[in-house]
Amino acid sequence: MRAVRLYGAKDLRVEDVALPEPPGPAEVTLRVTAAGICGSDLHNFATGAWISRSPSVAGHEFTGVVTAVGAGVHHVARGDTVAVDSRVTCGSCDNCQEGLSQICEKLGFLGEVIDGGFAEYVTIPAKNVVKAPAGLPPRLLAMAEPLAVALHAAHLLNAPSGAPVLVTGAGAIGALSALVLAHKGHPVSIVDRNRIRATRAAAAFGGEVVQPDDLGPKPPRYAIDATGSPEVIDNLIRSLRGGGAIALVGIGARPLSLNPTLLVEREIRLSGCHAFGGELPEAVALFDLLGPQLEQLIDAEIPLDAVPDAYARHLAGEVMGAKTIILPEMQP
Repeated sequence: MRAVRLYGAKDLRVEDVALPEPPGPAEVTLRVTAAGICGSDLHNFATGAWISRSPSVAGHEFTGVVTAVGAGVHHVARGDTVAVDSRVTCGSCDNCQEGLSQICEKLGFLGEVIDGGFAEYVTIPAKNVVKAPAGLPPRLLAMAEPLAVALHAAHLLNAPSGAPVLVTGAGAIGALSALVLAHKGHPVSIVDRNRIRATRAAAAFGGEVVQPDDLGPKPPRYAIDATGSPEVIDNLIRSLRGGGAIALVGIGARPLSLNPTLLVEREIRLSGCHAFGGELPEAVALFDLLGPQLEQLIDAEIPLDAVPDAYARHLAGEVMGAKTIILPEMQP
């Protein structure tokens, strides 16, 4: 089968590899029908930050159809369409036991500690799949995982009903967070240094594009940052009205120099948002409502062989939409 494997920083190869092993107890094998390129995939490729095994089939955002189940698997069956939970958790540490598996003490992700979904087939733990309606287009269902991340960020932000929210960053997580917030009834504005990308995202959720240095005479109290940029986060702390919160969901490469007195005096709450908790089934349930908007966020659909070129376009800032979707069955 064809698969995209990461060997090391900036070493991504599309190869013919053996089919995955049949599922063991508590495992399932999937025929991958669609996958999405995530910003963390690009970060791992560019920096090697989370490479723990080499080579590893990349990709943690994907969907597929169950082709085989191992012993003890009863919640899905052969032929079922499923969404995939990207997290690989131990289930036994204090955090997992207390319902905080997104910060599991041994947390890993598909595409890193276990082969991921940039392939025609994959075998993964059965606990990582959630049954989904069979009629959902795979290109949309591949976005269930990042949609769950966006829902988690919105939950942690916990903005009051109807409160305006600013989203910084119009990549996949930023655009999906804005879409989720708008769906929940919040007036949403978005900012991104790529104005075309910001405009496309705003059209999908019915919001407006703003400039980072001009939030208007009455800035919002609440924001989600999907950039991870220290400068952007610092600007939010200084520019938002007091008495609100900022949810941080972006992954940055540099530390933030922070004067905590600003948070104290202006009563601004910072919330770190890592992956997601129990939001994946909620994300799957939203597709009937948000399908048309999600379609607008897709930048391109590509075969497996085009993934390295797509990585290069993303890193060069040439991608104008929020999400690139990989279709393993598409011919190059």
